[in-house]
Amino acid sequence: MIRSELVQKLVDENPHLYQRDVEKIVNTIFDEIVEAMAAGDRVELRGFGAFSVKKREARTGRNPRTGEAVAVAEKHVPFFKTGKLLRERLNRK
Repeated sequence: MIRSELVQKLVDENPHLYQRDVEKIVNTIFDEIVEAMAAGDRVELRGFGAFSVKKREARTGRNPRTGEAVAVAEKHVPFFKTGKLLRERLNRK
């Protein structure tokens, strides 16, 4: 599901809300998650999962085409861990 599909689904389920207001709400939520992660904070949505940032140390990698050693800089990457409820729903039979 992409952002526009999420907005449309919320608009369909809440006919009393305008689409522009739902877009603003969804964008605000995503912006707050991004800002919190940029500040190094962890964002947890109960029953869904937790977003955090992990640090990857600098290392030496290899160019797969030439086999040449390449320096890979230290970086921070987003990480998502699913919540227990989401895992259980996905694995329900």
